[in-house]
Amino acid sequence: MTKPKHLVAASIAGLALLVGGTGSAIAQQKELRIAYQPNPIQDTSIEMMEKWGAKNNVKIVKVPNSYGVYVEKMTASLTSGSDQYDIIWHNDDWGQLWAHLVEPMDDVPGLKYADPWSNDPVIFNNKDGKITVVPMGQTIGALFYRTDLIKPNELPKTWAELVALSKKLQSAGKVKYGYVGGMAMNATWFSWLWSMWNNNCDVLLPLFERSNAVLAKNDWKPGLDQPCMRQVAEFWWDAVHKDKIVPPGMPTYGRNEANAVFTAGDAAITVADTTYWGEFNNPAKSKAAGKVAIAGFPSGPMSKKPSIVWNEIWGWAIPKTIPAERKVLAKKMLSDMMLDKEGQIALWKKTGVPPPNKDLWAEIGKTDPNMQEMLKFYLNNPNKVHSAFYFEKWPAVHKAYSDAMVKSVTGKREDIPKALAEGAVNVHNAAK
Repeated sequence: MTKPKHLVAASIAGLALLVGGTGSAIAQQKELRIAYQPNPIQDTSIEMMEKWGAKNNVKIVKVPNSYGVYVEKMTASLTSGSDQYDIIWHNDDWGQLWAHLVEPMDDVPGLKYADPWSNDPVIFNNKDGKITVVPMGQTIGALFYRTDLIKPNELPKTWAELVALSKKLQSAGKVKYGYVGGMAMNATWFSWLWSMWNNNCDVLLPLFERSNAVLAKNDWKPGLDQPCMRQVAEFWWDAVHKDKIVPPGMPTYGRNEANAVFTAGDAAITVADTTYWGEFNNPAKSKAAGKVAIAGFPSGPMSKKPSIVWNEIWGWAIPKTIPAERKVLAKKMLSDMMLDKEGQIALWKKTGVPPPNKDLWAEIGKTDPNMQEMLKFYLNNPNKVHSAFYFEKWPAVHKAYSDAMVKSVTGKREDIPKALAEGAVNVHNAAK
């Protein structure tokens, strides 16, 4: 049946209005492209972005990249003048590498809520003294222990106590190993570095110095040939070969291998990023679930302060080369995320990562015993060290250091001084 003319006209007008309105909405919707590495902390932070995008008519486009190629790929993108990414994952390891390639963030209002320690100018400031990152969360290396095996008053405060406790648990058949942690390159924090710092030792001297000007004035002097470093190497050699409190293959372990041993229930203690707290307590992934807590680090014989810890951020940066209007939009989103209380508390609950807004820590700690432990042992601990060095040659220095330490623990014990002396030369050359 043929419709009356006035109904046909009305239908056409309504269709035109619908199409026009939809087209207008699509045209008005903006877009932000996010380059990241799939990981619990980044995934949860991006959930906050997507929530913000839904409220502000901004489409969030996620572009995942693998960790192994991430820095190389993003550096190539930044130096090519590309505008393919609006926001990229950024952290302290490559803070200085990208400082001149990413947008200053001093005009982001939400930054006033960030922790000053982890936003240290030495790490993230460009040559003009402007900060280049907005934090997504604190990343802390923590000592995790099995609460069903170790009581708080039994926690080891020294290396010797760690060995004694490990042997006791192993002899009783409670676990295969007292301790497990990564040792290979890019997992040095979970064995070599925490023990080194807690024996009053460091990769470069002066001790705990991170100013490039001071390090250069000291001619990039390595710390590998110091007595404190020999003690570190001998402690881990004994742990592998004599005391046997760690897996025999641990010198080759990265973080994934070490975490797998701990979640399988085969070790009483590990050191890992707090980003894995959720995984350690996930019944679907861990036999230790519900029985994991954190504590301070045991001290070596030359320690001057109890439990020296490290605490850095993962953050977000904005490439300099993207159009101005997208920079404004990206900064607006990152600033608003610093005030997203609901999203930041979800970040803590899902990952064990303290949120980037430091004002929320005490609030969460009022009712959350895990945050109380975090505040006690890490966030409020005055004995902190930055977890890396912040100059262009640091990756090469780190590799030279890692090679020397692994060589020291896989060779003969009497050859440790030689391995460290050679390593000291290699570290110095890499730094210069």
